[in-house]
Amino acid sequence: MSVSNALRVSIVGAGAIGCTLAARIANSGQPVSMLARGKTLEVIRSAGVTLFDLEGECQATVRAESDCAALGIQDVIFICTKATALSGLLPELSPLVGPETIVVPVVNGVPWWYFHGVSGRHAGRRIEAVNPDGNLSACLNLDQILGCVIFITAHTESPGVVRSNNKHLMILGEPNNQLSERLELVRTLIERSGIEARASETIRDALWTKILANLTSNPLSVITGASLEQIYSQPELKTIVSKVFNEALVIAGAYGARIAFDPQTFMTLWAGMGNVRTSMLQDHDAGRPLELAAIGDAVVELAALQGIDMPVTKDILALARIRALNTSH
Repeated sequence: MSVSNALRVSIVGAGAIGCTLAARIANSGQPVSMLARGKTLEVIRSAGVTLFDLEGECQATVRAESDCAALGIQDVIFICTKATALSGLLPELSPLVGPETIVVPVVNGVPWWYFHGVSGRHAGRRIEAVNPDGNLSACLNLDQILGCVIFITAHTESPGVVRSNNKHLMILGEPNNQLSERLELVRTLIERSGIEARASETIRDALWTKILANLTSNPLSVITGASLEQIYSQPELKTIVSKVFNEALVIAGAYGARIAFDPQTFMTLWAGMGNVRTSMLQDHDAGRPLELAAIGDAVVELAALQGIDMPVTKDILALARIRALNTSH
């Protein structure tokens, strides 16, 4: 299989990230299908997907359907949904998935496949916070999953219209940390779309970098309403961020992950994202469920498996939940 117009590519989820990928991939000449709902489905069918990013305006025509059966078996599927939607979504994807289909979850937080493809005492373990009772594992052959960590900040201006003001980066890797033909296939597909794409033999290193970013910013943004720039630059918030960062860094190290950034460089990098509202803050403001289980609870669960406590992180998660609960009433 090679990257060509004959490749069947689908994106499940038409939010900010899904539309960003759809616009970029379709604009490269690779046909793309999308699974969408409601007003977004109507807009994409009539006007396509529009992306405003550092390259300017990118308008692309994609096929949009609300039923997986209408699309049929795909070669590559990008799952671009919230972690909270996975339990209801994955059982519906079977019409898209054939024996050779590559499934790329583009989802925040600790992935349900985290312990797949690894050796040692945790091999094959289930993370209850993101995969309760093994529900997600039962829906999809884990051997078909390709790991992905996405560093794209984007927001939806209106259905099918997305804006992103920072560089795009995707890191891809096999759960077993091996290089493979399918890894290079998907990496090339992404690279040709104008998004920087890297193949990694240590995908969990990149995964923990993103987990650190999400954990130190998303719950705190719900509590404070602060942007990324404020979270990582205001002295009072930086003090809290440092405590959460250090707690999570210990857990990352306990699982053998190597983080390329020291704390100060990490904060400077993310403060440089500017006046960006986190995806969790956007969800909170819109009254949508928060990804606290995948972004926070799963990390605390991983810590408990190592006999390590995360007191500050647990307090922040509790406050974010109370904030969300009080706002919903």
